[in-house]
Amino acid sequence: MRDLKDWKGCPPPAPVTLEGRTVRLEPYDRARHLEALWEAFGGMGINPLLLYFTQADFAGIEDFDAWSEKAIKGGWVREVIIDKASGKPVGMAHYMRPDPANGVVEIGGVAHGAGMARSPMSTEAHYLLARHAFEDLGYRRYEWKCHNDNAASKRTAARLGFTFEGVFRQHMLSKGENRDTAWFSIIDGEWPVLAKAFDAWLSPENFGADGRQKRKLEDIRADIAKAGVA
Repeated sequence: MRDLKDWKGCPPPAPVTLEGRTVRLEPYDRARHLEALWEAFGGMGINPLLLYFTQADFAGIEDFDAWSEKAIKGGWVREVIIDKASGKPVGMAHYMRPDPANGVVEIGGVAHGAGMARSPMSTEAHYLLARHAFEDLGYRRYEWKCHNDNAASKRTAARLGFTFEGVFRQHMLSKGENRDTAWFSIIDGEWPVLAKAFDAWLSPENFGADGRQKRKLEDIRADIAKAGVA
């Protein structure tokens, strides 16, 4: 844990452009991104994709637009994930519920379109988002929360290096039903190991000619933690 004697808090997250090797994250612009995201999410196929989101199902792009505007006006900072090879939006994520005074922020409202499947884009996007929070903004705690029934989200959080902290029972209503929420976090003292593991996993040398990973992120992280961060 850092020395907090002179702690003055963090700036709130703001829309930002983050460049990676396979993806670029850029601030949401309704005119440029609304229809492109809708298409990336499969049109009406967005509802199965957002099964564990709390809002009601969308009847069309107008509902997605209204929900997006409400979420952003409510404080969600939307980052659109762009596939650098095609230049097209393939997903989104949001900085949410910031607590700058205590150095806490959540990443949520995450959705990956089919264009991100079987590629390192998702991992790189989450690396860029976390790195910005810890290294650029100085946050102490980075949270991930999901419906406790969302096994895929929980697996992703664990793979990315988040620590499971427990389940908040009857935390909220989701689509008119109870939602128990699983909580995960990364804290600043853990970030150096995680960052080094992300860098190693994302290296082109970690992928074969067929695009498949040579080593798993979890295995790389375990080896770095065992050896200690130089």
